[in-house]
Amino acid sequence: MSERNITFTQEQPHRNGRLLPKISFYLLVSVLVSYLTSSSAPTPLYALYAVKWGFSPITETVIFGVYAVAVLFSLLTVGSLSDYVGRRPVLIGALAIQAVAMLVFATAGGIDALIIARVLQGLATGAAVSALGAALLDFDKVKGTIANAVGSPIGMGLGSIMSGVMVQFLPAPTHLIYFILLVVFIVQGLGVLLIPESADPKAGALSSLVPHFGIPATTRKPLVAAVPALVATWALMAFYGSIGPTVVKLITHSNSYFFAGLPLFAIAGSASITILIVRSFPSKVAMLLGMVALIVGVGCTLLATVNTSILMFFIGTVVAGVGFGGGFQGAFRIVLPLAKLHERAGLLSTLYVICYIALGVPAVIAGIFVEKFGILNMTREYGLVVMIFGALSALGLGFVKKSE
Repeated sequence: MSERNITFTQEQPHRNGRLLPKISFYLLVSVLVSYLTSSSAPTPLYALYAVKWGFSPITETVIFGVYAVAVLFSLLTVGSLSDYVGRRPVLIGALAIQAVAMLVFATAGGIDALIIARVLQGLATGAAVSALGAALLDFDKVKGTIANAVGSPIGMGLGSIMSGVMVQFLPAPTHLIYFILLVVFIVQGLGVLLIPESADPKAGALSSLVPHFGIPATTRKPLVAAVPALVATWALMAFYGSIGPTVVKLITHSNSYFFAGLPLFAIAGSASITILIVRSFPSKVAMLLGMVALIVGVGCTLLATVNTSILMFFIGTVVAGVGFGGGFQGAFRIVLPLAKLHERAGLLSTLYVICYIALGVPAVIAGIFVEKFGILNMTREYGLVVMIFGALSALGLGFVKKSE
């Protein structure tokens, strides 16, 4: 198959009634952001759900964790399907499942419904993220790499803060955010129907459903540095997305749902800005900056739990966000550009498998240890592990010969 890094130009006319490539690219960016927005939307709501249905911190982490498990299953099975059947069919199917998940969330009456919604959401996200990421690279390799990195933290931050505001100040707190997202996904699905297909279909779709890891030989050495960086950054996001609101409540003695969503917004916002700032930095420099900032930021948040200082907690959170932005973008940039067009969805699937293992497994383990040792003690141990992975990533940069 010839490598077709979509040679579409901004001035190219509509093709068979399809959207222009530039419009298609930004539509796909909006879909990526919406997916991650929906993934963090429940975060400020956990405290409200806990009051309504009486569940403990470990239940919160299980609800959070099943989402990651569902994403993993989806990535391992249909993660590279778009390389064979095309990007558009996979995205349309994933958006349909995501819309159903939003409807289940909006009408949930108990823990079982939340788990079902999270599973559906995870399946849809796993199917979509690699197809989205590959399609963005197909349309524009440089901007697509940046969009893949910045879309996740922007979406996470928006979901957390939007949900927090709606719960605190608007009616129907457990329904409104999901109905809004439902409409968004329906509109985006109609838009995706009109984008030009960027990958030629090829044989092998059924065999691609067998779980496998797409790791091109050219990317193996850079992965030595990228993997611990992805583990450190996404495990950190798992903390803020699951039990982070409870930690904030203990430090601030506040029951504000808006405040509960603020830390995730702070770290995600800081990460997004950092990604935009370091996009012109050499990838090794971006990663090293990220890992140093992550270690410093997490260290500040750990000190804040000792001193119960909310100011230090948020300063540490913002600095840790710089770590997420530099580390996550740097990890993607030293790996993704080395893959050929027909390898992109499979490689993205592998990278996101690593990310979602780091997102789900540590959160569930943390929930178990919260029950046994208390939330603040667990937080300190969790933070130390994240810092160790950050240090390992910095050391692993020695295996990367040059910045990509």
